[in-house]
Amino acid sequence: MTVELTKGRRASRAIPIHCVTRDGFAAAAAKLDDAQRRWLDAVGFVGAADQHALMAGKDGGLVAVWAGVRSVNDPWALASLPKTLPPGTYKLGDAGLQLDDLAAAHAWSMGGYVFDAYKAATRAPASLQLADNAQSRRGVALAGAATAVRDLVNTPAEHMGPAELAEAVKLAGAAHGAKVSSIVGDALLAKGFPAVHAVGRAATRAPRLIELNWGSPSDPILALVGKGVCFDSGGLDIKPADGMRQMKKDMGGAAHALALAQLVMAAQLPVRLQLLIPAVENAIAGNAFRPGDVFKTRKGLHIEIGNTDAEGRVILCDALAYACESKPDLVVDLATLTGAARVALGPQLPALFTRDTAMARDLVDRGLDEGDPMWHMPLWAPYHGMIESDIADIVNTGSGPMGGAITAALFLADFVPETVPWLHLDLFAWNSSARPGRPVGGEAQTLRTLFSWLEQRYRKA
Repeated sequence: MTVELTKGRRASRAIPIHCVTRDGFAAAAAKLDDAQRRWLDAVGFVGAADQHALMAGKDGGLVAVWAGVRSVNDPWALASLPKTLPPGTYKLGDAGLQLDDLAAAHAWSMGGYVFDAYKAATRAPASLQLADNAQSRRGVALAGAATAVRDLVNTPAEHMGPAELAEAVKLAGAAHGAKVSSIVGDALLAKGFPAVHAVGRAATRAPRLIELNWGSPSDPILALVGKGVCFDSGGLDIKPADGMRQMKKDMGGAAHALALAQLVMAAQLPVRLQLLIPAVENAIAGNAFRPGDVFKTRKGLHIEIGNTDAEGRVILCDALAYACESKPDLVVDLATLTGAARVALGPQLPALFTRDTAMARDLVDRGLDEGDPMWHMPLWAPYHGMIESDIADIVNTGSGPMGGAITAALFLADFVPETVPWLHLDLFAWNSSARPGRPVGGEAQTLRTLFSWLEQRYRKA
């Protein structure tokens, strides 16, 4: 455990970490003796974010760490330290500014993350002692949810197929007394989920719709929908090798939806929670769905398949239509949906689509405050003509290469009535390059922001 929550007095053996900003370093350093100031100057420590310096005592032992941070509530403030400091136990010092317990707990927990299911870690991360209070517990819980997302996304498709994803939902549901069920294989046709079946039917691992229900029937319905493409070959419109390499992450939306559901249940938010995950593998076989095929969806709309590599919106449309049948108070779908969103915003900014501009602005502002951003993109109605088909109601690809994230969102919008509040998050769910606390691999995005926003929306009186 990288964060130790302690009640009462903390152990004297813990080494203090003194946190400073670049602007505040000079004032803090002025209180040190000459030898300490000269040492920090010699090692080039100036209080820059993610910079640190070790301070030795007269006996040569480590007595303190100085760490540069951006602010007292930066959720990544100490994330560079757990795997770089000498093994041992540390605590927040008082020679600089006092870091927020929530930020410290989150940053330290995320900084200690290692995906070690297949390769043992080379060393254990250092531990941080924090007071056991509501803020530090929240930081640990938020980091735990993000870790769950990372673990699911990082697990290879061989060990994270539709059945294994259903098992992860079942385990989460059992922890909170939720009801979990799955509609599997050809039963999808009988139960009215033909689009999910079409995408997943070619795989040896059967497609399914996973459903979790939790909460009081008298509370407003919160529907979370996550794209669960456990591996995406592109189907008959096969991806090139480079494009297929990381497609184990194409169930990243499902991982996010499940983690968000766990936070909602753990916080006992007054909602009736419905989690829906259409889980498939987009494979190639003689019975694979084809470009040019037309399918009738759960809502009754006919969709033409322009490209089998645009499968995410095809499985989501049935799940969204099903979610809206219960007249929910809010629908949130999360999906690693389009490369176009990454072209527009890059890997660190998920795209947010919604019909409610005020809601979007609130979420964008909250994301900036939380250090967990998203960016509002337009549901530009004039582009709907780009997804209109000559032989069906709509087609799953745009008529050209431009505006791909928008046309994908407009496709989904056709399955959500305008009377239903709806958020669509187009995520990357991956770190292509490492930053402190964010190693290369699966990543949780918008999770803290969405949970904070849901807490405010549904908080008890």
